[in-house]
Amino acid sequence: MHLLRFTLSVEIVVLPVAGLGSRFLPATKVTPKEMLPIVDVPLVQLAVEEAVRAGVREIVLVTSPLKPTIEAHFREATALESVLVHKGNKLGLDAVRNTLPEGVVIHVVFQLEALGLGHAVLCAKDIVGNRPFAVMLPDDLIDSSGLGCLADMVEIYKERGSYSLAVENVAIEHTNKYGIATLDGNRIIGLVEKPDPSVAPSTLAIVGRYILPPEIFPVLETINAGAGGEIQLTDGISALLNTYIFEIQKLNGTRYDCGSKLGHLQANIVYAFKDKALAEQLYHWLNEEFLLSYSAAPI
Repeated sequence: MHLLRFTLSVEIVVLPVAGLGSRFLPATKVTPKEMLPIVDVPLVQLAVEEAVRAGVREIVLVTSPLKPTIEAHFREATALESVLVHKGNKLGLDAVRNTLPEGVVIHVVFQLEALGLGHAVLCAKDIVGNRPFAVMLPDDLIDSSGLGCLADMVEIYKERGSYSLAVENVAIEHTNKYGIATLDGNRIIGLVEKPDPSVAPSTLAIVGRYILPPEIFPVLETINAGAGGEIQLTDGISALLNTYIFEIQKLNGTRYDCGSKLGHLQANIVYAFKDKALAEQLYHWLNEEFLLSYSAAPI
């Protein structure tokens, strides 16, 4: 049984961001889905900020050559900064300069074929090397207290040497949309990808945050395609469950599926209410204009 490494820290995260975002077309024809804003901050930046709060100092963007905007977002924008300085726009200047926190390194690798989440993670193998690492799916925006979901998971690794997956309970009819976990206490003893509700072992769904050992890479290199003809990350993790301890991290907060239109809209409304000035205006509009305009409209 493998439990402890010499250094119990997680300093690198993999962000799979190569998908087409077809549910948001035509908006994503040019703008990557991960660059769609939650109020005024792109989803991918919110993921990076959560990772940095967890102590991560290296970000691996697994992206597509067709999506250069994501990488560009984290580069210096000297010309834009000069314009903002000239205009005296300090708020805008600070926002641009804080896009990438100081001391954080961005790596970019390309996933040239859409072969699944497991394949996307495998693309980061050479950069991650022999280190424990995190995986975050920016689509899963988790609004939680404290430092965030990933920070809680990193603490599990630091304290007990256990790897972990974030989970939440979902309705039984939705199990065919997620990887589903089976537990012995808090330990994961089985995983199945997108099971039919009639055979789902539980309703505990994996939701976009993982702490993994580097030993998953040789497994992902050799496993056969699973559900949907893709290399499934859950299949790779399943192969390690008898060798390494994986625990669950139940969400302490609310998850918004920003890969769906409804989830993206919900997140924008919730995050708008976090801005005091914007919240007051939005509340007024919703209650005194929107509801009056649409209260008599058929839905």
